[in-house]
Amino acid sequence: MTDRPMPGPGRLYAAGVILAVAIVVPLLTWTYAKESPDLAGIPFFFWYQFLLVILSVILTSVAYWLVQGRGRR
Repeated sequence: MTDRPMPGPGRLYAAGVILAVAIVVPLLTWTYAKESPDLAGIPFFFWYQFLLVILSVILTSVAYWLVQGRGRR
């Protein structure tokens, strides 16, 4: 176990909000329950889902970075 100090409450709050966005946005089905606009012949529903996967990975990484901090040894 490391002796790294706990992140401040602001960082924990920000990480929680970021993770909440990554969880709530895919649940808003009315935002993507349609077929248009197409992207290279792919219906909106499918490419939006792929975009959400990539966005969730990025948001989760940012939340992890906020909680862990830069000070790793």
